[in-house]
This record gives sequence, structure tokens and C-alpha cells, in this order.
Amino acid sequence: MGVAVTEVPEIVIFIVDDDDAVRDSLRFLLEAHGMTVEDFESTAGFAAAYRPHPRSCLVLDLHLPEVGGLDYLAALRKDGSELPVIMVTGRGDDASRERALQLGAFAFLEKPVDNQEILSAIGRALGS
Repeated sequence: MGVAVTEVPEIVIFIVDDDDAVRDSLRFLLEAHGMTVEDFESTAGFAAAYRPHPRSCLVLDLHLPEVGGLDYLAALRKDGSELPVIMVTGRGDDASRERALQLGAFAFLEKPVDNQEILSAIGRALGS
């Protein structure tokens, strides 16, 4: 009798950040760890392309030019989305951190983001 092999779905990380260098460095790190990355410079670009995936996470910049990260996270939750979100920022404060966590962000990380810190946060967000 053969053993059934269960495939583990790929991990897809969505990055929304208006800084090309941040998106590129996160892509390099995450792809080196076997994750698929889709990146966007705006929440509008992400919203237009987003397709739910069973093992996915959104890395979302706090300060974006059109719709800020906190407002977008609030809209996601209002719409019933349970997509795990990790908030990143170069200019954070305690009020923003508290609001992000109240809205269900798994982590609130300061840029430049530490590699182990983001990998750990993604692991927690995906329950691995």
C-alpha cells in the first residue's frame, strides 16, 4: 500500500510599498526562502491584482501616497478579509503600532526590517 503524499501549497507574499528598493530587497529575501512574491507600489495596484491564496500574507507599508496602510488594513477588515497583514514603516509611532495591532496586524516592524524578524513574523502569520 502506497503512502499518500500531500502537497503543501506554496507561500505567496504580497508586498505593498511605494519604495522600489524595499520591494526589491524583500523580494530577494523571501524568494531565497522559497516563497513566491507579488509586489505592488500602491494599494490600488494590489487590490486590482489580488486573488486569494490559502497560504498568503500581505506586507503593507504604513505610509503610502494614496491610501495609507492603516486605512487600507481597516478597509480589508471591514470587508471581512482575514488576509494576514504585517505592517512595515520607516516612521512609526506608538499610536500607529497600537492601531495596526488592534486591526489585526500580526506585526508592526520598523524599516530597515531585520531579515529574521520579517521571516519570523511571516511564519507566525501563516501559522507555521
